[in-house]
Amino acid sequence: MKKLPKEETKKEIETFFKNIKNKNPKDIKKIKKIAMRQNIKLGGKRKLFCKKCYTPYKKPKIRIKIKIKTIECENCKYMSRWNI
Repeated sequence: MKKLPKEETKKEIETFFKNIKNKNPKDIKKIKKIAMRQNIKLGGKRKLFCKKCYTPYKKPKIRIKIKIKTIECENCKYMSRWNI
């Protein structure tokens, strides 16, 4: 794979995440590695997929308790916790 400039890589990542519901875990893992290699922050896009199995969230279980948002993956049942 040839190395793209940082701006082109950002555009590629943006277009990838516009339609994340139809992506498979292998593609998500690949795009995350590209972002890490180019030192590009994913920011809020990290919350669109499970950080353990890399499947995109379709209908996750969401719980909110005292300033902590908990999202349960429907595939692997992993609990992601985020500060609000």
